[in-house]
Amino acid sequence: MNTLKLEGAKDNIKVNAICPVAATRMTENLMPAQMLDALKPEYVTPAVVFLASEDAPTGVIISAGAGVFSSSQIVESTGINLGHNADADTVAEYWSKISDFTNAKHFTMGGEHSAHIFERLQDKPVAG
Repeated sequence: MNTLKLEGAKDNIKVNAICPVAATRMTENLMPAQMLDALKPEYVTPAVVFLASEDAPTGVIISAGAGVFSSSQIVESTGINLGHNADADTVAEYWSKISDFTNAKHFTMGGEHSAHIFERLQDKPVAG
């Protein structure tokens, strides 16, 4: 999304995401009727319409459900360099370090994500 928002900006194309919370056929047996009524899909609609408007920002995530709206962000953990020989078992072994959000960063551009990867490549691999 961060890369697409930069590429689309020159043509006034906005790139956003919505994180809806709504009752569906999949959830109808999981919640009481009162909760399902509070989570009607149409209560997400204002966020969808706003994101499609000329006044919409770009590069944002809106969480919406039951008339409640909030802005969300994706953050990335510091991570760890496991080396080129890492496999699924290695990822599992180091998952606690991979998923440690103690020093997490919020990236606003795709290049920041790439720079983060290149930064971790400077670390000596901890495995294999």
